[in-house]
Amino acid sequence: MAAERASHLAIGSILIGIVVLALKSGAYWLTGSVALYSDALESTINVVAAFVAYGALRLSAKPADARHPYGHQKIEYIAAVFEGALIVLAAASVFHAAYNAYLVPRPVELGPLGIGLNVAAGALNGIWCWVLIRRGRALRSPALVADGKHLQSDVISSLGVLAALLAAFATGLNWLDPLLACLVGLNILWSGWGLMQSSFSGLMDEAAAPDEIERIRAVISSHADGALEAHDLRTRHAGRITFVEFHLVVPGDMRVDTAHDICDRLEGAIRAEIDGASITIHVEPENKAKHQGIVVL
Repeated sequence: MAAERASHLAIGSILIGIVVLALKSGAYWLTGSVALYSDALESTINVVAAFVAYGALRLSAKPADARHPYGHQKIEYIAAVFEGALIVLAAASVFHAAYNAYLVPRPVELGPLGIGLNVAAGALNGIWCWVLIRRGRALRSPALVADGKHLQSDVISSLGVLAALLAAFATGLNWLDPLLACLVGLNILWSGWGLMQSSFSGLMDEAAAPDEIERIRAVISSHADGALEAHDLRTRHAGRITFVEFHLVVPGDMRVDTAHDICDRLEGAIRAEIDGASITIHVEPENKAKHQGIVVL
């Protein structure tokens, strides 16, 4: 169900991205502003990124198979890195257009229709980026969160471009237009770097957040009745899945089926606390244990 909801959101991003691109392209066509051109170019990247996010979500939802026994969730991080690379290319195109506009400046024609189209596009992007980030975090989807943060940077760029364009129009300083385009390009680069940095963390098997690890430790401590301790707790994230591994120490004379019942109880309790957890428990007898780690209450 979570994967299906995430896919529906990705389809929504594609449709909204196309509408926003049309609105911003119309604003550029009406005004001739290179700053609005850079804004429209970023929306082109948004549409491409939305298609990439949708494809990644579809692939990540595939069940584990013989070649990928841990599932396909990491494809979302790869998609986010790809989106970051697209952002860098968009920034390079913006800088090129700004340089040409600086060499051959031209007046900007700001009319109510051009401004209105840009405002409408920014408002639509603002609402949708809030939806994507909020729902992406709830569904634990790096691809959706990345798409939402990309749109968030687009909204900030649009607001800055519109405010400064009005100032350029009022003062008649045409060189402000390419300068604004450069500032938009820098903002695009910054968002792309942040996006790739967070994606690399997922690809490098970064551990769960400290508060999440403490919740797991508390669950183990309070639901492992019959065991003696747990140690070597390790976690990592892969898309919506949190992988949890630890060693569970039991009395040396405990029956295997009794130890298995304790593991089943722990797995159920951890999954109730951490949605989408994949748990591996290594059981060891007391005389083989390290005797350090989580004390069982």
